[in-house]
Amino acid sequence: MASILANAPATASAPSLSTRDLTIRFGGHVAVNAVSADFHPGTLTVIVGPNGAGKTTYFNLVSGQLAASSGSVHLHGRDITRDGAARRTRLGIGRAFQLTNLFPHLTVIENVRLAVQSRAGLGLHFFSVWSSHKELIARAEHYLERVALSARRDMFVGALSHGDQRKLEVAILLALETGVMMFDEPTAGMSVDEVPTVLELIREVKRDSGKTVLLVEHKMDVVRQLADRIVVLHNGALVADGEPGAVMQSKIVQEAYLGTPESEHAHA
Repeated sequence: MASILANAPATASAPSLSTRDLTIRFGGHVAVNAVSADFHPGTLTVIVGPNGAGKTTYFNLVSGQLAASSGSVHLHGRDITRDGAARRTRLGIGRAFQLTNLFPHLTVIENVRLAVQSRAGLGLHFFSVWSSHKELIARAEHYLERVALSARRDMFVGALSHGDQRKLEVAILLALETGVMMFDEPTAGMSVDEVPTVLELIREVKRDSGKTVLLVEHKMDVVRQLADRIVVLHNGALVADGEPGAVMQSKIVQEAYLGTPESEHAHA
């Protein structure tokens, strides 16, 4: 199908993150097909598309969970294609996963403390000694307060509700203080009451003009609330890229990729 490209939002800033002809093949299947895109500070880009479109695979290529078959990933102009996920995090790409990626047998505060400790360059050793241990704890508590989890600081993560685990993931991502922040369906599995807290946190991140935010999402109400820009993938290829109004008003994109009003809440 021919690409439908809207005009991407104009920006004077240099891209913080870029992909060039980014491709991955699994046997004879091309899961992500030559995707080129620039992502800029102060812009929240939502990546949408039907099931199997390659959204999460593209995220995995950007964050380093998968190695590209061809093409490249650049962070502030630096080629990081051969760098692994841990290295990319240290360089400034942070990601919250669709499936929680936490330490269930540690407490809430301990999980965030490890992220603060990692950001300080002290590694992920739980018993590492830091000369300013109180400062480390204070910083961890600050991030817990931002996600409204202070009252659960001493609970084991495995005992948290799914919604609270997602909020904890956001706290950890904030604690890593990365310039590029990636959210993979951040409201998946949350109750209606839990969603607003996470959306407000993402809005707060979005208001920081120094942050570049990427979001995979299939709920169109969330997309409408948050997106500065929409990128549409289909069969692994980029088929639309532009301001939300321009992309969503395109009939073929709305019907084939974003969903008609009757199917908006179907999983993309």
